[in-house]
Amino acid sequence: MDSAKAVADDRSITAGSDFLQLDVGQAPRGGRAEWLAQRLRAAIAGGQLPVGSRLPASRVLAADLGVSRGVVTEAYQRLTEDGHVTGRGRAGTVVVARPGPAGGHPPEPALAPDPAYAGDHLFPHRPGTDVFDALRTAPAEIDLTPGVPDLAAFPRAAWLRAERSVLHRLEPAAFGYGDPTGTPALRHAVATWLARNRGIRVDPAEVVVVAGVSQALGLLAQVLHADGVHTVAVEDPGSLGVRQHLRNWGLSTPPVAVDADGLRVDELAATGAPAVILTPAHQFPTGVVLDGARRRRLIDWAQRGGLVIEDDYDAEHRYDRPPVPALRAMLPDRVCYTGSVSKLLAPALRIGWVLAPPPYRAALVAAKRTADLGNAALPQLVLAELMESGGLERHLRLLRRRHVRRRDAMIRAVRAHLPGAVVHGAAAGLHLMVTLAGGVPDTALAAAALRRGVKVQPLSWHGQRRQPPGLVLGYAANATGDIERGVATLGAALRELG
Repeated sequence: MDSAKAVADDRSITAGSDFLQLDVGQAPRGGRAEWLAQRLRAAIAGGQLPVGSRLPASRVLAADLGVSRGVVTEAYQRLTEDGHVTGRGRAGTVVVARPGPAGGHPPEPALAPDPAYAGDHLFPHRPGTDVFDALRTAPAEIDLTPGVPDLAAFPRAAWLRAERSVLHRLEPAAFGYGDPTGTPALRHAVATWLARNRGIRVDPAEVVVVAGVSQALGLLAQVLHADGVHTVAVEDPGSLGVRQHLRNWGLSTPPVAVDADGLRVDELAATGAPAVILTPAHQFPTGVVLDGARRRRLIDWAQRGGLVIEDDYDAEHRYDRPPVPALRAMLPDRVCYTGSVSKLLAPALRIGWVLAPPPYRAALVAAKRTADLGNAALPQLVLAELMESGGLERHLRLLRRRHVRRRDAMIRAVRAHLPGAVVHGAAAGLHLMVTLAGGVPDTALAAAALRRGVKVQPLSWHGQRRQPPGLVLGYAANATGDIERGVATLGAALRELG
């Protein structure tokens, strides 16, 4: 289709300058993009642009309004970041969700309370190994659980381009069984990515591709247990899921306190544990960074024989602070390093990597070979193409801008609807930790929120010792309007319980 015919087709759909009776003369000087975004939001909310309808091509609407194409592109981008529209390649920009209620009044709870579905059974004080599966499948209108990136932002067009490029040049032999450590292309791409973004110099031959950090931890747990290591200290508060993985392989997990400077290395030494797992770049769930003094003490501890397992959780997602180097970059012989694209692209890819010190590498590769003969090769090759082409870094830059807006929306909502709450870990990551004033148990609050259609995780899940009541709230996967409504619902539930 030539460009003239494309313009004609778009005019037939939008009735040219009659589209929504837009009059650019009403726009404030210097604020045309925001004015247009507001008019489009109102039209979506009012039903003039129903879900599934297509917006005019940016060049056509710009010509009809007599503005630069950049004005329309910026307005569409704001709607995309709010989760109201999405780009679908040749299908154009399509409305996918209506905005929540506007104005100065607090939003209504997402769903009316349902006495028949209490949800309390999902929030026991001591959650079982199936608790995340149960919570994931529980019905809710707004999901504020942490650990999920913006899945709607997955770069489908870039992924398809990379996939076509890979398939075009792929030799038939590549469809057979491959190296259990991963395809050479991805191991090279990961080594380059780690050198450029995390300061880690590693030979591609040292990279072992795994099915996410969860498999990396399971393989390392097997290797350590076979080597006589039966205890791995963990951060407290720290990830419940990590503790469950380690305990599944027979390892004990003594808690080590985390404060404003990160892991308490003096407490670690006092446990006598030969190994520790931690998230030094962005601690889960508190969001603190392991500071310089604690890093030096941890390195001293490791050089005396301790082993560090570094989960480089959320390292790339930072907004208000400079980057911090990975521990592996400073002490490669005593650090097992793990990372993945679950928070960069999507957990469904199940692609991660692990770097093990020489004494453990052969056993790690053997465990991986026994587990599954290696990850699927085709997704590895496509990811390698995306990484080498710069597509992954471009995607990360887009995500950072979007995440800042959503984080700021959540902070504003917490201040408005959860009086006395304290926000932690806002400088980086995909979630906030919020500690609450008053004595309401956080499990009771999470259950009450779920009854109203909002899904959250209580802070107490992630601590082995007593923690102040709080919540761990993910913001990356939600539009700003849903974040506002979700936190307002939490406030309503808290008032009822209080």
